[in-house]
Amino acid sequence: MTTFEIRGLRADVLIGAEERQEILKGVDLTINSGETHAIMGPNGSGKSTLAYAVAGHPKYEITEGEVLLDGENVLEMSVDERARAGVFLAMQYPVEVPGVSMSNFLRSAVTAVRGEAPKLRAFSKELQESMKGLSIDPSFASRGVNEGFSGGEKKRHEILQLELVKPRIAILDETDSGLDVDALKVVSEGINRAKANNDMGVMLITHYTRILNYVKPDFVHVFAGGRVAESGGPELAETLEAEGYERFVKVGA
Repeated sequence: MTTFEIRGLRADVLIGAEERQEILKGVDLTINSGETHAIMGPNGSGKSTLAYAVAGHPKYEITEGEVLLDGENVLEMSVDERARAGVFLAMQYPVEVPGVSMSNFLRSAVTAVRGEAPKLRAFSKELQESMKGLSIDPSFASRGVNEGFSGGEKKRHEILQLELVKPRIAILDETDSGLDVDALKVVSEGINRAKANNDMGVMLITHYTRILNYVKPDFVHVFAGGRVAESGGPELAETLEAEGYERFVKVGA
């Protein structure tokens, strides 16, 4: 059983050399193995800041609080140490890495996380099976990382990484954005498959309820004003779909 705890987390975004703005204003959240927590909220509420601050993005500075993975404070780890410890971030806007093939990138990532290089034949089989499950053309394995990929293809690649590195906690930052209905189903199936195979905890950041029709949340949290404003079960997402975020924007302000 893995326990991921965010305690009293406050963080600033660095705007310039001397300017900063506080975005996270005391976030408390606990995710256990096998649980899916949906983080929903209006634009500008700090959802993506939470994801990147936990992952260690240099643009965000933690000013207070802890992020514990089975009692260890990941904020004291470097970015690569956080990944090896089992924290995974699927980015909202995956970057292109020209000149580095997808297969080499993924094998390097798997090697770093597992601590040893997988045998080439076994890894090739594992990669091909995962790509097939995500309806990714086999030719993409030799292409540069995300180079020339559509938005949907980039999101599938993020979930391909998720399936291969097998984290303990997956933070998925608006993985559903830019996906058509068919791609949304494929990506959701990949998330569910990775969760079932690895018993990982999932923090699913989204604006919309449509992905929650395929990736069923155990808990839904409304994020507003840099903190968790309300928590509940799946029914809370239905309320948000019907009523919107207006009352939370007023509270957050």
